[in-house]
Amino acid sequence: MALLGALFFGFVPMFVFAAFVYWLDRYEKEPKLLLGAAFVWGVVIAGGGAYVLNTAVGIGVYSLTGAASAADFSTTSIAAPIIEEALKGLAVLVVFLMFRKEFDSVLDGIVYGAITAMGFAAIENVLYIYRNGFQDGGWEGFWVLVFIRVVLVGWMHPFFTAFTGIGLAIARISRNMFVKVIAVPAGYTAAVMTHAFHNTFSSVIGGGGGFILGLIADYIGYFFMLGFILWMIVHERNILKRHLVEEVNSGAISAGQYNTAISFFQTGAHLSALTSGNFRSTKRFYQVLGELAHKKEQLQKHGDESGNMQIIEKLRAEMAQLAPAARA
Repeated sequence: MALLGALFFGFVPMFVFAAFVYWLDRYEKEPKLLLGAAFVWGVVIAGGGAYVLNTAVGIGVYSLTGAASAADFSTTSIAAPIIEEALKGLAVLVVFLMFRKEFDSVLDGIVYGAITAMGFAAIENVLYIYRNGFQDGGWEGFWVLVFIRVVLVGWMHPFFTAFTGIGLAIARISRNMFVKVIAVPAGYTAAVMTHAFHNTFSSVIGGGGGFILGLIADYIGYFFMLGFILWMIVHERNILKRHLVEEVNSGAISAGQYNTAISFFQTGAHLSALTSGNFRSTKRFYQVLGELAHKKEQLQKHGDESGNMQIIEKLRAEMAQLAPAARA
C-alpha cells in the first residue's frame, strides 16, 4: 500500500506540473509525443543512471576515506548535481540535435528541460517518499516526505534543468558565434551550481533554520524564473504580432483570427469551435499560425536553414485549408 502511495504521489503531481508547463507554452506548443519521450527519459535514463552513478561515487569515496560524512557530502554536493544535470540535459541535447526544427525559442528549451526534469523528479520522489519516508518513519514519515518533496520543493528539478534548456536554446537561435560556443556550457554550469547550492545549503547551515533559509533561496530563484518565462511568452507574442500581419494583409487570415492568435488565452475561439464542432481544426489552425510565425522569424534570422522556406509554404497551405473552419 505504501509503495502504491509513493508511486501515486511521485508521478501524479509531476503530471500536473508538466501539464501546467505545457499550458504556459501558449503560442507554439511542442509535440506531445516528444514531450512524453523527454519525461520517460527523465524517469528511466536520468533517474536510473543517476541512482547507479551516485551510489557508485558514494561507495568509492567511503572505501577510500572510511568516513560516511565524506561520502554523503561528495555524493550530495558534488557528484549528484554534475551527474543528474548531465543525464537530464542529455534529453534536451537529443531534441536539440535530432529535432532541431522543433527547437524554435528559449521557451522551448525551458519546456523540454522542465518536462525531462519532472520525469526525473517523479521517480526520485517515489524513492524518497517510500524509503526515507515510510520505511524510516512509518506513515507519519510518509506524509512528511510527500509534503516536502511535492509541495515545498516540487519545482526544484525543473528549475535546475531549465538552465540547460536555456543554454541550448540560446545556442540554437543566436547568430553570434561566441554566444553559441559559451551558451551550452554556461547553461549546464548554471544548472549544476543551482543544484549544488540547493543540496549543500541546509546541510552546511544545519537544523530547521537552514532548511527554511534554503527554501527561501529556492523560491527567490523560482520567482525570477517565472518572471523570465512570462517575459519570454510576451516575446513570443510579439513574434506572432510581427509575422502574422503579412498574412492578414494578404487576406489569408482575418483580422479577428489575427487578434485571437496573438491573445494569451484564445478562449473565445475555442468555445465557439466547441459549439460548431470544429474544435480540433480550430486548435490546429492556431497552432499552425504559431509555427508559421516562428519559422518566418527563423528565416529572417538564419536564412533558409533546414528548408525554412519550404516549411513556411507547407504551413501556409495548411493554414489556408483550416482557415474557413476557424473563422473569428
